[in-house]
Amino acid sequence: MSDLLKKAQLVKDTTTSLATKTTEEKNEALRLLSEALREQKSFIMTENQKDIEKGRANGLHESLIDRLILNEQRIEGMADALIQLTDLSDPIGDIIESWDRPNGLEIQKVRVPIGVVGMIYEARPNVTIDAASLCLKTGNAVLLRGSSSAIHSNTALVQVIHDALKESSLPNDAVQLVEDTSRQTASEMFQLTEHLDVLIPRGGKKLIDTVVSQASVPVLETGAGNCHVFIDESAKKDMAIDVAINAKTQRPSVCNSAETILVQQNWAEKHLSELVEKLQAAKVEVHGDSFTVNQGENVIEATEADYETEYLDMTVAIKVVETVQDAIDHINHYGTKHSESIVTETDQHVIQFMNEVDAAAVYHNASTRFTDGFEFGFGAEIGISTQKLHARGPMGLEAITSTKYLLYGEGQIK
Repeated sequence: MSDLLKKAQLVKDTTTSLATKTTEEKNEALRLLSEALREQKSFIMTENQKDIEKGRANGLHESLIDRLILNEQRIEGMADALIQLTDLSDPIGDIIESWDRPNGLEIQKVRVPIGVVGMIYEARPNVTIDAASLCLKTGNAVLLRGSSSAIHSNTALVQVIHDALKESSLPNDAVQLVEDTSRQTASEMFQLTEHLDVLIPRGGKKLIDTVVSQASVPVLETGAGNCHVFIDESAKKDMAIDVAINAKTQRPSVCNSAETILVQQNWAEKHLSELVEKLQAAKVEVHGDSFTVNQGENVIEATEADYETEYLDMTVAIKVVETVQDAIDHINHYGTKHSESIVTETDQHVIQFMNEVDAAAVYHNASTRFTDGFEFGFGAEIGISTQKLHARGPMGLEAITSTKYLLYGEGQIK
């Protein structure tokens, strides 16, 4: 039996026990994990540094290096998030609805764990903690498979998780890491229908498309983020510039950062040169259409590929449009159904944009950077879904649960 199958069987064997754990038992495990992260910060950062050094030696782009980094601040943030998670309501066992039938049967629809969650993800070792903690809180076991670029970090984090679980009443084998990061092993994991109840990919478009096209395990799809900010004619100048710059620069390497700024023609004639100037002052490389090219120095003429690209770095595309409908059409053509924003003071345009833009999160007068489990009050997220079935947008606790019908009778027969 391969190491993958052994670990898949280990996590599956914990599901019955895990599903019966009380909220307090699960919360205590999360508190222990939070303490362990703080106590073992030096160990985690030492192992993480190995991945960073290897990444730089292999020429990994700095935006991907940023995703890899586990510094003291980020580890403290993960530890704090675990405590926040203990404060959230446990969805397991919730009675969603109940009713009585004319024959006397009482029916309840209750929330239950999914079972075994398989996670396949790139870079971002913080996903190891996010996925494990959300799964444990919801009574799910989890099989983790990160990328080779983060193997030292992920191995260290799972060791810390196991140290914490040993001190708790939760089964230690409920969280397992597949250390073989080969494509062959990933392909085998896609087919583990007897062990995995759902597969969640987190990473770039290529990874997600591969999982969706090749997996026989049901996939809960998370999507790439080709996100837009549309500045409408009535947008307040300072607000529009602030929102656009924040959406692009606050953390450009993540999926909810803006990649294209659409600007209404009349607003562009008055203020686009200032927006370009401030973007460039923030060290953003601007690619633009013919109108935008003339609004500042060193603006690169945009191609079709620019509007299709999830840059994940300090590059942005700008396009000038005539109407809100033009903006909507552009977004629905090039967007990835992730996060889209309109900056406007025109109520009718807000309604039109929010109704017609096809995305998991649609904003008015705010940055796309808020599409995040923490910002939504979910405590953490296991990913951001851009599909429409089961879950959409930041996926918190309820997104990794299922339902069961419980029927109570007094000897009814049909």
